Amino acid sequence: MKFKMLFTTLALSAVVFTSCEDGNKKEQEEKEKMEQMEAEEREAEMQAEKEMQEMQSNSIASKAMATDTLSTLVSALQAADLAEMMKTEEGPFTVFAPNNAAFSKVDQATLESLMMEENKDKLAGVLKYHVVEGEVMAADLVKMIQDNDGTYAVSTVGGGELTASLEGENVILTDENGNKATVVQADVDASNGVVHIIDAVVMKKA
Repeated sequence: MKFKMLFTTLALSAVVFTSCEDGNKKEQEEKEKMEQMEAEEREAEMQAEKEMQEMQSNSIASKAMATDTLSTLVSALQAADLAEMMKTEEGPFTVFAPNNAAFSKVDQATLESLMMEENKDKLAGVLKYHVVEGEVMAADLVKMIQDNDGTYAVSTVGGGELTASLEGENVILTDENGNKATVVQADVDASNGVVHIIDAVVMKKA
């Protein structure tokens, strides 16, 4: 009888010990699984941060800031609170960027007025008239013009349209007032789109 009780006690002890061991093992596995998931999440976050920094350092805004002939445009983007949009938004966008010479053709009083804080929304409207959704490379735009009997209407982010045409090998943009701008440098590639530098500021019809 004593032997039977001892055997039972030992058997129960073995079951309890095995059960505890299994429980500890399962707990350890769960802990390792959680640690692995957390490590993977941290790695994914670090990778996303790295990709975002790379995108921003090669963004349309960054490309413009690195181009001396676009310094007036950069100032205008900052004044209109659009620099951040051109830096952080993935787009893609196509920007017809007026160079400094283009801004020098604008009436000085008009330009100074547009750069004032109270006219920020109006300035943003002017700048967005130079922006198109999607990435349109120069060769694609030329093909669109040729496939459409010599002109192609481009819808802008700021509303309204620009009419693209060709004069010899040059791409010409005509605004709603009939004023023309020539693309003087095409296909400045950026992480969130492409920039085509133009020699005049285009305006929507008032």
